[in-house]
Amino acid sequence: MPLLAHRATYDLTLVKSEGNRAPSAATGRIAYDFTGSACEGYATKFRQVVQLEPQEGPQRITDMRSATFEDGDAKSFQYTIDTQVDEQEADNVDGALSRGKDGTISLKLKRPKADKASLAAAVLFPTEHILHILAAAGAGETTLSAQVFDGSDNGERVYDTLTVIGHKTMTPAPEKAGQVDALKDVPRWPVTISYFDQEKGADTPAYTMSFDLYENGVSRALRIDYGSFTLAGELTHLEVINQKACK
Repeated sequence: MPLLAHRATYDLTLVKSEGNRAPSAATGRIAYDFTGSACEGYATKFRQVVQLEPQEGPQRITDMRSATFEDGDAKSFQYTIDTQVDEQEADNVDGALSRGKDGTISLKLKRPKADKASLAAAVLFPTEHILHILAAAGAGETTLSAQVFDGSDNGERVYDTLTVIGHKTMTPAPEKAGQVDALKDVPRWPVTISYFDQEKGADTPAYTMSFDLYENGVSRALRIDYGSFTLAGELTHLEVINQKACK
């Protein structure tokens, strides 16, 4: 099944907070656009705005925006990520990757500083990673280990990931936004992806993402666990974007 071009909105709420450094309250929203195909390549636009209320001190608003393009054959990946904290620019990342004939990946970074690096051939790009998860789920596998590059953090980081895949379900989603024809009779799997910092070699993940993943790439029931606190994301809007089928 091809991935579905779509526009989705998720409302974020705080569902867990532990420790003195964890926020006492948090709200936010994710806006996500996904278009393209295996023929044309895949483009994403992502924006996450989160307002955190610390136990002491003023609130903090983080606004992260990203745009990416990934070749349908995973031969190239371009990305820009801009982050603002309290309306002040904090991090700006701009880079591109290309995969050579031997599979080795070359990285050219423009921001935050000009740099070049080589990545292992085993590294997956984000949409490529999702396709691998779906293939594993369809084959009845319950775990998938992969090295993943998504451009986050300093624009050069590779994460070791472990995906745990649950049992397939066909039950209609309870939220109204998920009750659309594009998701009718489409199987989905609950998945949990743990992201480990490859440089630190830590046993504890830097963060964990859980969600229901439909066979067409749509996600619902998000949970983002940062360790000291966890945000839940409810699918509140889903719009199918019309585009030409891949031939």
